[in-house]
Amino acid sequence: MKLEFTKMQGAGNDYIYINGFETTLSQDTATRLAHQLSNRNFGIGADGLVIIDPVDGADAKMRMYNADGSEGKMCGNAIRCVAKYMYDHGIVTKEKVVIDTLSGKKAIDLVIENNFVSEATVDMGAANFVLSEIPVKSAEAEWIDYTFTTSIGDYQVTAVSMGNPHLVTFLDEIHDLNLTVIGPVFEHHPAFPERINTEFVVVHSPTELSMRVWERGSGETMACGTGACAVVAAAVRNGHSPAGEWITVHLLGGDLAILYNDETVLMRGPAVEVYKGSIELVV
Repeated sequence: MKLEFTKMQGAGNDYIYINGFETTLSQDTATRLAHQLSNRNFGIGADGLVIIDPVDGADAKMRMYNADGSEGKMCGNAIRCVAKYMYDHGIVTKEKVVIDTLSGKKAIDLVIENNFVSEATVDMGAANFVLSEIPVKSAEAEWIDYTFTTSIGDYQVTAVSMGNPHLVTFLDEIHDLNLTVIGPVFEHHPAFPERINTEFVVVHSPTELSMRVWERGSGETMACGTGACAVVAAAVRNGHSPAGEWITVHLLGGDLAILYNDETVLMRGPAVEVYKGSIELVV
C-alpha cells in the first residue's frame, strides 16, 4: 500500500498530514501509523500524525495522534496547518474555516499571500482552570502558583486545560533544563490520570515569555500551540502578563502571539508546508 502524505510544521511543531477526503484510515490503522511513521530514524519523522477528514457541520475534522500512537484532543500548531492544507489544496476557498476536533469546533482566520496561506489565527476557546475537568487528582479546586511535590523536588505550578491538560511552571532559567529527565516525572505523575503536558517558562517582560515544553506521548517538541496558550493564561492568572493584549511567546521553533481574556484565547502563528511524498506501507 502506497500512502501519500504532506509534511507540515507550525513553529517547528511538525506533523505528517493525510488527506482523509481521499484516503480512509481506521482508528487502529492511524494509531499504528502514527507510531511507525513518526520515528525519525525508521519512519518519515515527526511529532505525530494528523488526518484531515470530511465531517458534517464543519469544513473538516482534525484527528491528531502523538508520536507514541496515542490520540490527542487538540493541537494548536497542527490545526493552523490543517487550515493551510485545506485552502492551498482547494478543499476550501474561503479565508475563515471551521475545523472540528475532540475539543470542539475551532474557527481559524487565514492570512493569504500569493494565493497561499502564510499564517493563521485560531480561536482556541476559553482556558479552564478547574482541576476536575483538566483532569487533575486533587482536593483543591484550582492550582494557581501551587506547590507541587515531585520525586525531583517542589515546583510552583499552575494547571490549565486548553482542550488538553497542561501544567505551567515559571522558572528563572530554562536553557539548561534536562527535560528528558524532568519531563517524564511530570507526565507520568499519578496526579494526572490522562498524563500531562508541561511548560517551563521564563518571563522576560509582561508581553514577552520564553518556554520549553514536554508533550505527553511525544517528549520535548519545538513548539506546542495549546501549550503557548496555557502559558499565557497562567501568566495572566499569576499576574505576570496583562489580559486582552497580544503576548509574544518564544519557543524553540519560533514565535507565537497569544491573546488571553476570560472568554477565549486567540493564537496567531505560521503554517508551513515542508514537502510532499509517498511511503510504501506493509499491511
